[in-house]
Amino acid sequence: MISDNSKIIAVDFDGTIVEDAYPEIGKPMIFAFETLKKFEEDGHRLILWTYRAGSKLTDAVEFCRKNGIEFYAVNESYEGEKYDKRAMSRKINADIFVDDRNIGGFIGWGEVYHKITNIRPEIKEKKGGFFSIFKK
Repeated sequence: MISDNSKIIAVDFDGTIVEDAYPEIGKPMIFAFETLKKFEEDGHRLILWTYRAGSKLTDAVEFCRKNGIEFYAVNESYEGEKYDKRAMSRKINADIFVDDRNIGGFIGWGEVYHKITNIRPEIKEKKGGFFSIFKK
């Protein structure tokens, strides 16, 4: 459900959703998929915004799909956008960009969630030793 306060959040893949192992797919960053799912539950639209193209991009999209994330768009401002380099900039339209190449580096998914929502998530230990960033 999209609310009046929803944002379009563009998210990088390598070094942000997963550890940087390009051209391979690295291990998921701690709390990445939990936070992305929470953003979707909160009504935000997610765009995968990555350097990857071709089969490497397909691999990244499928990896995210297997981990429960379906993006609003991939490397475009909206699904089906037609890019004409003579008429428009390649920069996508998003309210927020989440990337490991920010000044100061990647701040972690708990801090990303806090900065976007102004809610500080609590880290809870689950049975079996795994941690959750959100209460359930």
